Amino acid sequence: MYPLKQDRSLLLLLLGWAALAVAALFLRPLWPLDETRYVAVAWDMWQRGDFLVPYLNGAPYSQKPPLLFWLMQAGWALFGVNEWWPRLIAPVLGLLSIPLMTQLARRLQPDSTDLAIQAVWIYCGALLFGALFTLLGFDGLLVCSTLIGMLGIVRAAQGELRRGMIWLGVAIGLGVLSKGPVILLHLLPAAVFAPWWSPEVRRDKGRWYWGVLGAVGLGAVIALLWAVPAAYFGGAAYRTAIFWGQTAGRMTSSFAHRAPLWWYLPLLPVLLFPWLLWPSLWRGLFALRKAESTSVRFLLAWIVPVFIGFSLVSGKQERYLLPLLPAFALLAAYALQRVQHERLRRFDLLMPSLGFALLASGWVYAFMHPQRLGAALSGAPLPIWPAVVFAAIALALLFASGLKLALRLRLLASAVWMVILVSYFSVVPLIAPYSDPHPVAQYLAGLQQRGNALAYWGKYHAQFDFTGRLKPVTEITSLESLHAWLLQNPQGRIMLFEDQASTSASPPEFERFFRGGYLQVWSASTFYAARAPGATSPAP
Repeated sequence: MYPLKQDRSLLLLLLGWAALAVAALFLRPLWPLDETRYVAVAWDMWQRGDFLVPYLNGAPYSQKPPLLFWLMQAGWALFGVNEWWPRLIAPVLGLLSIPLMTQLARRLQPDSTDLAIQAVWIYCGALLFGALFTLLGFDGLLVCSTLIGMLGIVRAAQGELRRGMIWLGVAIGLGVLSKGPVILLHLLPAAVFAPWWSPEVRRDKGRWYWGVLGAVGLGAVIALLWAVPAAYFGGAAYRTAIFWGQTAGRMTSSFAHRAPLWWYLPLLPVLLFPWLLWPSLWRGLFALRKAESTSVRFLLAWIVPVFIGFSLVSGKQERYLLPLLPAFALLAAYALQRVQHERLRRFDLLMPSLGFALLASGWVYAFMHPQRLGAALSGAPLPIWPAVVFAAIALALLFASGLKLALRLRLLASAVWMVILVSYFSVVPLIAPYSDPHPVAQYLAGLQQRGNALAYWGKYHAQFDFTGRLKPVTEITSLESLHAWLLQNPQGRIMLFEDQASTSASPPEFERFFRGGYLQVWSASTFYAARAPGATSPAP
C-alpha cells in the first residue's frame, strides 16, 4: 500500500481498524436477522453439497447471488466450519478496498501521493465506513467491484482501452455475482459520460462506446456462467426471481425498504460525519466549482448520477451508498488540496466539535432516560464514561483549529475512530446478550438431536440455523397446516415470537427474551390445542 510509505501515521488507522474487527469478533454474536440469514444460506448450501443454487432453510434463496456464500464456504474448506471466518470477510474487504482506492488515486494524480493519503483518511474516517465494514453483507464486495470497474474505466480513458475494458467487464461480472445488476448503476454512468470528463474519449466516442458495450457483454458472460445452470437446477420460480423479480421488480416496487425520494439527503451529514461539518472541506468544494480537471469531472460523473439513481429507486438503505464513499473521499481530497495553503482560520473545527458535543449530550440523555432505549438493553445500566470521552474529543477539536490542515484531517478521522471504538466497547456488550442466537440455537439443536421435528409459526428467517447447525425448519402459517404437520410429527415442537412473556397456566417448554420479544418453544400438540379451542390434538 504505497501511501503507507509516505505517511506512517496511516499505520495507526490500520491498527484501529484491526482493533474494531477483533472487537466485533469477541464482543458481539452474528446479528439477526441479516447476518444470521446470510451465514445460514452458506450453511444450507454446505450441508447439501450444492454450490450452484443458494438455499435457505431447504428452499432456493433468490434474494442474493452466490459470491458471498462461496467466500464463506471457501474459508470453511480451509479452516473447517466456524463462525469467525464469515465475520472476518467484511473487515478484510474493507481493508482490500483501501489499496484499490489508492491505486485509483494514483491513476488520477500520478505525480503525487497527497491525494491518495488524504483520501484514505477521509474514506476510513467517515462514520459510514466504520459502521458497515464490520457487518457481514454484500456491500463490501460491491465496493471492491466498483473500484475495480472504475480503475478499468480510467485506464481505458488513459489509452489502455482493451485492458481497461477487460477490467470493467470483470468488475461487472463480479458485481452481478455479488449483489446483482445494481453494479451497472454504479459503473455505467461514469462510462457513459466519459466524453464529458475525458478529452481522449471525446476524440473517438464510437470506439469508446463499443468498448463499453463489450465490457458489459463480458460481465454478462461471467454472470451467466453461474445464472444459466443455477436457473435450470433451481426451478421455474427461482429462474423468474433471479432474472426479473430481484432486479427490476425491486427497483420499482420494493416493499421491504420503500422510502421517499429525499430520504438520503438528511442522512448524509450522519453517514459522512464529520466531513460535511468541516468548513475547510466546503471551502475546497466551492473552489472546485470552476475546475476543468478531468479527474474532478470523472468523480462528479461517478457521484451525481448514481446518487440521483439511488434516490429514484424505490428501496433505500444507508448501506446502498457505501460504494459511493471512495468517490466522495477522492473528491474531498481534491477539494482540500485547493485550501491546504490558505491562512489558518480560528475555530475551523467548531462545527465538527459541536457534532461531537451533540454525541456527548445525546449519550447523557440516554443515560438519564434509559427507558427511552426500549427493550434492547433490558434494564442494563448505560455507562456514563463514553459521554466524558466524547466531550473531551469535542473540547480538543475546539482548540485544534490552529493546526495545519493535514493534522486537522487526521485528528477528525481519529476522533471518529475513537467514537466508534468507545461505542463498541460500551454499548455492544449490553445489547449482545439479548440478540445472541446461541442459547436458543443450542436448545433447538438438542431437540433435533433427540428426534423432535421443529416448525416455526409464521415467517422463519433461519436466525438459528447456522449457530445450532440445524436441519431445515418447517414454516407453518395456519392451524390446518399445523394439523397436517402434527399427523407426521406427533412429538414435534413449534416455536414463535411473542411481544410479551407467556402468562398461560400451561407455560411453553422454553422461553427467552430475544431482540425485543420472547422466543417461545411449545409442544406442537399443546400449541394446537390452545389455538383451536375444543379441538383435540390429532392422533398420529
